[in-house]
Amino acid sequence: MTTVSPAARCCGLLRDVLELHGPKYGCGIGQCAACTVLIDGRNTKSCQTPAETAVGKAVTTVEGASGPVIDAIRDAWHRGNVVQCGYCQPGQTLAAAALLAENRSPDDAAIGQWMNGNLCRCGTYPRIRHAHRGRRRDPGRGPRPAAAGRPSRSWR
Repeated sequence: MTTVSPAARCCGLLRDVLELHGPKYGCGIGQCAACTVLIDGRNTKSCQTPAETAVGKAVTTVEGASGPVIDAIRDAWHRGNVVQCGYCQPGQTLAAAALLAENRSPDDAAIGQWMNGNLCRCGTYPRIRHAHRGRRRDPGRGPRPAAAGRPSRSWR
């Protein structure tokens, strides 16, 4: 069992203690979304989330995210040649999974609203939108929890 300081944030715990490096420490103030994880399926900025609030909850990072929705998102990004540096990809991917869990057929406005706040250093926003437009034809059923005994990890 790991003892954590009450001041510890989820991002630090995931990266420094659990060695899950999908969530990136970007801005530290919840503005870039590079640290996005899913906590009980909800899009969460881990740099601003106290680690103690995640106790007893399902925390999914991009490394452990699986299922038809995640597969469709990853495939759409690959087919759309979206990734350049990849820094935003974990947060972008999980944010898309959270969007699709709430709205299986998002329109351009919904995609834009969910993308807002997920910063891409390379500016591939048009490719991200295009990938999600194409992916809308195969939305899947939402992220599946990680397999038992396998660490969970997370997009936008």
